[in-house]
Amino acid sequence: MVNSKNKQPLYNQLVDALKIKIENEMNVNDRLPSERELSIQYGLSRTTVRIALNELELMGYVHRQHGKGTFVSNVIKGQTDLSGTYSFTEQMKSLGKEPETQILSFKTMKANQFIAEGLGIEQDTEIIKIKRLRLADKEPMMLERTYLPLSKFPDLNLESLQSAPLYDLFIKKYNQTVKVADEILSVGIMTAKDAQQLEFYEGAPVLKLKRTTYNNKNEIIEYTLSVARGDKFTYHIRHQR
Repeated sequence: MVNSKNKQPLYNQLVDALKIKIENEMNVNDRLPSERELSIQYGLSRTTVRIALNELELMGYVHRQHGKGTFVSNVIKGQTDLSGTYSFTEQMKSLGKEPETQILSFKTMKANQFIAEGLGIEQDTEIIKIKRLRLADKEPMMLERTYLPLSKFPDLNLESLQSAPLYDLFIKKYNQTVKVADEILSVGIMTAKDAQQLEFYEGAPVLKLKRTTYNNKNEIIEYTLSVARGDKFTYHIRHQR
């Protein structure tokens, strides 16, 4: 319950209160009370309520639908453990979901300066660009733009990608063992183009991921930029000592 004597900001107290309610009393896609109703229920201004709801949306606990309201997101069941496997397919299977990948485009091109730096190669080096839509239980989850050095995967083609997961091909066909993958996460806003492909709305919060994958020779073999729906894809990180 929100307490005016608590030194914690009021909107933070409301965030904590709503998180407890969502985790213990509500189901996925349940509708939260309106800003006005929450304002009356907790004795707070609508501005404070709006800030708290914005925070919950950025955290992935809720998502908003214009003109309809605020709804509970799949936070608990949809969490992905960063300390576990790197494969989206394996991640979704571990959550009891049916993974699916749609290849939207596949082409070879010359690396611009940005991609060249990401892959640790010279600008204008030949690379492969793959754009994929990731789904779980038929729901769009993530857009991935993957860049690979052509020299490491000279005969990779669309047919191969349609026959097996990319990381399986790395090992079985190209003898490229994934040693480590570094990921950087940030929060962003859904663009109109990505919203159309992810079946969501422009301006929605998204989780942006930048992954750099190394083989056992410490060579970069993959550079991937991903955009994940904030209401469907939540990372769970466990730190151990």
